[in-house]
Amino acid sequence: MPLRLTKSQWKQILKWFALGLSSNQISEQTTITKQRIIRALNIVRIAVSKDIPKQFSGIVEVDETYLGGKWVNKRKKIRAKGTKRGRGTSKQPVFGILCRSGLVWAEIVDGVGAGTLQPLIKEHVKLGSTINSDTWKGYTGIATQGYVHRLVKHSEGSIAITKGPT
Repeated sequence: MPLRLTKSQWKQILKWFALGLSSNQISEQTTITKQRIIRALNIVRIAVSKDIPKQFSGIVEVDETYLGGKWVNKRKKIRAKGTKRGRGTSKQPVFGILCRSGLVWAEIVDGVGAGTLQPLIKEHVKLGSTINSDTWKGYTGIATQGYVHRLVKHSEGSIAITKGPT
C-alpha cells in the first residue's frame, strides 16, 4: 500500500528526524499518524543504508560511542547500581567511520578493543587512507597496517601524525 505523503509532509518528517525526534514526537509535530511516520522513517533508513560505499578512502575519522538513555530516566533500582560515562559503562558501544565526503558507516559492536575495531577499519577503509582518531588504545598500531594515522589529543588540543610503512 502506497504511503501517499505530500512533498511538504516529507520535508517535515525529514526535518524532525534529522533533529533526533522520536516517531511519537514527529507525529505530534506533523499531525501525521504514528504508523505512517514509522513507515516513512523505515523508507528513509533503507535509502540511506544503500548509499554506503564498500570501502572508504581518503581522510576518514573513526570513533566509538555508547548508546543508552540518561540514567536519570532509569528505575531507582538500576540508578542505585550506578554507572560511569564513556569506556567501562554498561551502555551499548557503537563504532563509526566518517568520510570527509559526508558518508557515514556505524555498527553496534561487542567491545571497543583493538581486536574488534581494527578488523572493522581494515574491512571498511582502503589501505593508504588517512585515519583520524583519538588516543584510545583500540587504535594503537593501525599505522603499521598500511594507514596514515593522525591522533587527536583532546586533552592537549593537538594532532600527532603517525605514518605506516611505505
